[in-house]
Amino acid sequence: MIKIQAEANVPTEFGTFRMIAFSENADDWMPHIAIIAENTDFSQPINTRFHSECITGEVFHSQKCECGQQLDAAMNYIQKNGGVIVYLRQEGRNIGIINKLKAYSLQEKGFDTVAANIKLGLPADNRDFKIAIEILNQLEIKSVNLLTNNPEKIKAIEESSIELNSRIPLQIAANEASREYLKTKKEYFGHLLDGKI
Repeated sequence: MIKIQAEANVPTEFGTFRMIAFSENADDWMPHIAIIAENTDFSQPINTRFHSECITGEVFHSQKCECGQQLDAAMNYIQKNGGVIVYLRQEGRNIGIINKLKAYSLQEKGFDTVAANIKLGLPADNRDFKIAIEILNQLEIKSVNLLTNNPEKIKAIEESSIELNSRIPLQIAANEASREYLKTKKEYFGHLLDGKI
């Protein structure tokens, strides 16, 4: 059972957010984090983003994925409109950074993101969105506008006690390095991406 371990207001380039660390114990160095905009009206459906950690995209600005750009777009959106980002410590679709770099190496040899994971004996996507639902429940959020293109995140809400009020697309334009990655997201995982990748 995860619980709140710490919280504080954190000023960022997008504005100030309340950041709350959730974990089973206070010694956890990698807790999940709820990032809440100051102007969030909890009496209304909450603009909500489930975002899984991506050190390559968010910290090192990798062009192979759009994760860093999606996080920036989500922070900008909820700062303006109110809302919550549930930041999940599930690096590389929850295979970890070492396996993610091994998968990147296989991608250099022609494997797509799914085939590379399978070649390594790993699931195509090992993320668990039940943790995000648990965090929303602890924040007493009853209804959400979900910022996502991922049908699995929509399914996680639909199978919970939380109402899905609407979906807000969060699509980032492809570049040369990310085009195959986004194509795999659309064709293999069924991500709701508009237009030709």
